[in-house]
Amino acid sequence: MMLNRRQALAGMTGALPLLTGAATDDYHIDPQPIADGLWMIHGADEPMLFANGGAIANITIIATPAGTLLVDAGPSIRYGHMLRKVAETLTGQPVIRVYVTHLHPDHGMGIAAFDPAIVAALPGTIADMERDGRGFSDALYRLLGDWMRGTDLALPGRRIDQPAEDFGGRRLQLLPLAGHSNADLALLDERTGTLIAGDLLFLDRAPSTPTANLGRWRESLDALAKLPHKAAIPGHGPFDPAGTRAIAQTRDWLDWLDATLRTAVQSGLDMVEAGTLPIPDRFAIMAATRYELQRSVAHLYPALEAELLPRVDLPEG
Repeated sequence: MMLNRRQALAGMTGALPLLTGAATDDYHIDPQPIADGLWMIHGADEPMLFANGGAIANITIIATPAGTLLVDAGPSIRYGHMLRKVAETLTGQPVIRVYVTHLHPDHGMGIAAFDPAIVAALPGTIADMERDGRGFSDALYRLLGDWMRGTDLALPGRRIDQPAEDFGGRRLQLLPLAGHSNADLALLDERTGTLIAGDLLFLDRAPSTPTANLGRWRESLDALAKLPHKAAIPGHGPFDPAGTRAIAQTRDWLDWLDATLRTAVQSGLDMVEAGTLPIPDRFAIMAATRYELQRSVAHLYPALEAELLPRVDLPEG
């Protein structure tokens, strides 16, 4: 019998523990209260590793009179099932809505544990997941092995096309933005003034750029700064009780990154050299700075070279 690539990868998870160790422990899911009826699960402030099971994204739990809401669902069906149990025990209410902020698998592969009818995302996110999700899933199987057992790509069943949703009097503004990816959902809980920003915001952890458009990202930061919010939950890093530091720090990194890579291209540095450039001391508080700089060089450098170093053809004749 011939196996396709996905079947082969799924079958390999049984052998992967021989190479990386079995995922015998459960995920550590520890919701911390941050506002009235609102909890944050702080993901590991590090790259995706077998040791952390890919649980690096922040997750939000919201209690409403109508039921429990989740913002993002983690990297695997195993995480999603555990998240549901923890959230429903915490609130005493069933999960009735799961929002997916963007396409990246540390935020969205866990939706496989939920009925697609309650999972909501922007139309652009659904399209991106449909296009790229299988590749992301394959990459996580290779990286995380046994943690991914039983996980398959699932798509959100609800398209977000309204500006807000009300759950028994608890109203969430749904903000369609972009920049970290082609479609980034941010949410504003009107009761508490808490901004749930997905990966548009990072705090004390270097921003990642695998699908980034830095210009659009900075426009989205401008939009977030104008919101009447009192606190912010970034996609990665600690809770921001004032709601302003994450915006400022994310912008500072993106501005520095853009200027640094442009100067590197114009100076004739190759990608290896650009990845070893010094990082300013003000970013020392941030985790994964060198790792994310080198990833950003891989993500952004070719397009910058095409923009800043246009091809020069010899004259004809």
